[in-house]
Amino acid sequence: MASADWSNKTVTEFVLLGFGDLPELQILLFLLFSAIYVLTMAGNLLIVALVVAEQHLHTPMYFFLGNLSCLETCYSSTLLPRLLAGLLTGDKTVSICGCLVQYYFFGVFSATECYLLAVMSYDRYLAICKPLHYGARMNGRICLLLVAGSWINGLLPVTVTASLMSQLPFCGPGKIDHFFCDFSPVLSLSCSDTRLIEFLGVALSGLCSLPPSLLTVTSYICIITSILSIPSTTGRKKAFSTCSSHLVVVTMFYGTLMIVYLLPKTPILRDLNKVFSVFYTVLTPLVNPLIYSLRNAEVKKALRKAVGKCGFLKSVRSLN
Repeated sequence: MASADWSNKTVTEFVLLGFGDLPELQILLFLLFSAIYVLTMAGNLLIVALVVAEQHLHTPMYFFLGNLSCLETCYSSTLLPRLLAGLLTGDKTVSICGCLVQYYFFGVFSATECYLLAVMSYDRYLAICKPLHYGARMNGRICLLLVAGSWINGLLPVTVTASLMSQLPFCGPGKIDHFFCDFSPVLSLSCSDTRLIEFLGVALSGLCSLPPSLLTVTSYICIITSILSIPSTTGRKKAFSTCSSHLVVVTMFYGTLMIVYLLPKTPILRDLNKVFSVFYTVLTPLVNPLIYSLRNAEVKKALRKAVGKCGFLKSVRSLN
């Protein structure tokens, strides 16, 4: 009877349960996610600043890296501040409008990242496998078009699903067993028939993840094949080390994303949903600056140069 009463009662806000099943770990989780958020923002903003400031980093590869880092700062800021506020204050309520806005921006940023990672892998494919054609195929205009295309392809499908979700009525008790407003958990609270939106969501998720992931995997297969033909052992080892670390991050991002959105919602996968979500929403933005940039010799050189400039300015000011 209680559930029947709830099913007929529309709600104006949701409750994000988050990690409420671990009450004894709330402070520890707050400290952990705070540290991750600070490191993520610092690492990605540092990459953006270096790419903008250093002239020798004004190349297609670093242009894409700068865009990825900018995307990651927005991505993390869409999810983590709300999670941290809930862990600290215990207030886990969010308005329906606020929830849909969070879903919209999260969806746009994650879908855009799928395409941007594919663009970056294609850029590396051209640089390593087709070096003579690289300059012609990766000029400034094409780079801008590829980045703009990534954003448009990320924007359009999420705009469709978010618009349809905004027209749905939602009923109580309004509890979302997740740490952010994701597609399936929000949709499950609707009072109306959502089968069409569910089908559309799965189809668009597949469109945003499968083609980019296949392009990325194909690019890296070609890259690894090309690396194996390098006669120099040192050069082969260096190139393979870089590409393998990139491939690990890409696999983690695409793999967990497809597990959450494309596989059938079995009880086991439903229980692990939050764990898989942490990988592509929290850990990937944290490790991307380390994997893609801070292990790179040119970025390290630019970082040392920037630190040297800061030290020089401080010494000049102290003399004055």
